[in-house]
Amino acid sequence: MTSNDQPIPGMELEKYSTKKPPISQANIPEQKEMDRIKKELDKFKGFVLKKYPFTMAMSILPPQAIGMFVEEEEVPKETEKYIQLYWVVPEEQFKNIPKFKQEVVKELGKVQEKLKEKIWLQIKTPVDTWELCFDSKFDLVSAISMSFPLHDTGFLSSLRVAEIHKSLVLQKFEKYVVSYVLGGSLIRGDVIKESDVDAFVIINDTDVKKMPRLELKERLRSIIYQYIDEAEAMAGVKKNTLNVQVSLLTDFWERVKDAEPVVFTFIRDGVPTYDRGTFTPWKALLKMGKLKPSPEAIDMFMSMGDKTVDRVKRTLLDIVIGDIYWSVLTPSQALVMLYGNPPPTTKETFKEMKKIFVDKEKMLEKKYIDILEEITIKYYKGYEHGKVKEVSGKEVDRLLKNTEDYLKRLKELRAQIEKRTQQKTTEQIYADLFELLKVLTKKTAQTAIVEEFEKNFVKKGRFTQQHLRTVKEVIKDKAESKKGTLSLHRADATRKYASVLINDLIDYSQRGELMALEKGRMRIKYKGKIGEILSADGKTFLFEGNTVRKVTTKLVPSDMKKVGEAIEKQKAKKSVEMDNKVFEVLKKELGEYEIFL
Repeated sequence: MTSNDQPIPGMELEKYSTKKPPISQANIPEQKEMDRIKKELDKFKGFVLKKYPFTMAMSILPPQAIGMFVEEEEVPKETEKYIQLYWVVPEEQFKNIPKFKQEVVKELGKVQEKLKEKIWLQIKTPVDTWELCFDSKFDLVSAISMSFPLHDTGFLSSLRVAEIHKSLVLQKFEKYVVSYVLGGSLIRGDVIKESDVDAFVIINDTDVKKMPRLELKERLRSIIYQYIDEAEAMAGVKKNTLNVQVSLLTDFWERVKDAEPVVFTFIRDGVPTYDRGTFTPWKALLKMGKLKPSPEAIDMFMSMGDKTVDRVKRTLLDIVIGDIYWSVLTPSQALVMLYGNPPPTTKETFKEMKKIFVDKEKMLEKKYIDILEEITIKYYKGYEHGKVKEVSGKEVDRLLKNTEDYLKRLKELRAQIEKRTQQKTTEQIYADLFELLKVLTKKTAQTAIVEEFEKNFVKKGRFTQQHLRTVKEVIKDKAESKKGTLSLHRADATRKYASVLINDLIDYSQRGELMALEKGRMRIKYKGKIGEILSADGKTFLFEGNTVRKVTTKLVPSDMKKVGEAIEKQKAKKSVEMDNKVFEVLKKELGEYEIFL
């Protein structure tokens, strides 16, 4: 995709920094040369848009940023001096990129001949941009946002205003900002020029001692909101485009604990354009299913349905529709969470309920999904967008009756889910416990494991009789759970005792590993210095401050990776071995020394 190796004259822009928006005009090419380049690239753009009208954006990347793309994105080294075009297409077109790439490159060759400039084309989807964020390549995203737009349906302008605002905020408050996260239509890939840009700023309040947390939040929020107008003006977008929410870190954790669907959706769909190791772990925990709502949170969501039914009967039209909506939506989201999935959005809720409980599990009748869809989509969304302007008394009565029937059925469904969940939990506890006991007792059969645990660990005082009773209760609960006779109270009690036993087994195992390692550890004193010797897996290492050296026939440089590998191998051995020649080498290398434990 090249014709010669000359870069665009004068296109070296100020290097982008996350702390300072690159708004400088000092190095933009002369107007005549820029007009010539733009004229030819506009013709190419016209060809692309006519052939591929789904194009979301096309721009020229800042020349000073090309080195980063070469280094981080495996762009060929020789393209550093080329004009770099960045073409964004919808994610659904990703599989078709190879099909139309050849034709586009051929057309691009004509442009190169006229410009006498080499051009490199990168074809990406919005998902590729967000993957850069998850890889913490924030400088690349910043460079994309500040590229010169040839065509933009809203993707570049939305990204640019968020990047400029983020830069202003970080320049002033980097100490307090732990995450700057984007969401909404920009992340979903359906952004247009009229779309809002949703951003979320999380402020660290954990080490604030000189002022109350809420005062800190209000002060920072006031200034952060002031930067919105400045960022919109710099980006050249209409006012009120950027929608920023500010949250304290401790408050955000509280909302996660309470299983707020908005927060779960934000973590699931959000993309961090700046993160100090906070948001990305949240997202990873959510994907692994580690962020789970508490039983209290489930009860809270379920109870909202009952509390609203009576109130619905006494309210006016707009309140009736609003309350009915929340009374069916929130318990539905609660049951999706109880099943083990994150809470869905409004539009996804009835689809998720149908997919899980009707199609997959066959636990719910389709007529209840029809009720949920009618209330959440037809009535509530229709009312919200002005399409539903009035509802007859007959319709209100029918909606109330359907809501009551739906909530009653959801309570029954919850009991079914809890029973199934209880069985899975009981089986998981059994599997986790006996996996540890197998390692500890060196037995595989259940009966043999229990006998060995009682004989050599309980009777010898390493574990208590309560631990033994817990093992037997876990076995009994598993059997009763299969029969369907296990009560929730008993299952919960056994789960608590089993958690204690599992932690005690882990502690016992880890203590054994540490004791084995301590046998190979000693300190030495030489030439007024203190060092430490560690032997593991037949190897000996000398630690002097931050320096690690391995003892062979002499002292040679080493590192913590090799130390860690030796320690891991040592854990599987019963004793620590140390060659007597180690002490001779130490004397030769260090001179006279003293050993003390």
